[in-house]
Amino acid sequence: QVQLQESGGGSVQSGGSLKLSCAASGDTRCMAWFRQVPGKGREGVAVLDSDGEITYADSAKGRFTISVDKAKNTLYLEMNSLKPEDTANYICVVNVGRSCYGLGFLAPFGYFGQGTQVTVSS
Repeated sequence: QVQLQESGGGSVQSGGSLKLSCAASGDTRCMAWFRQVPGKGREGVAVLDSDGEITYADSAKGRFTISVDKAKNTLYLEMNSLKPEDTANYICVVNVGRSCYGLGFLAPFGYFGQGTQVTVSS
């Protein structure tokens, strides 16, 4: 059974930084961060495929960096220059045993974490 444990969320002021972590179990290959605000749909933030290909949402480009420590099977999202509109529950999403097939946010993700809350105040 795949387990995902996110951490690193919190409250920061506009312009601040946070680094999220997602400790995963299983043969994770396609890994991503999504975010969700109550009352709205889930939004893709960044995807990291097993071949190293990375996809960022336009809102994340230049400010966020996705990375993985394969030895620890831990996914990270470093977020800089945070804005109030970045406030959301950030969710770790993975595929086990399969790549992203080059589909980015449309990949057939099978496992979703509970998320870690990020709140950015102006």
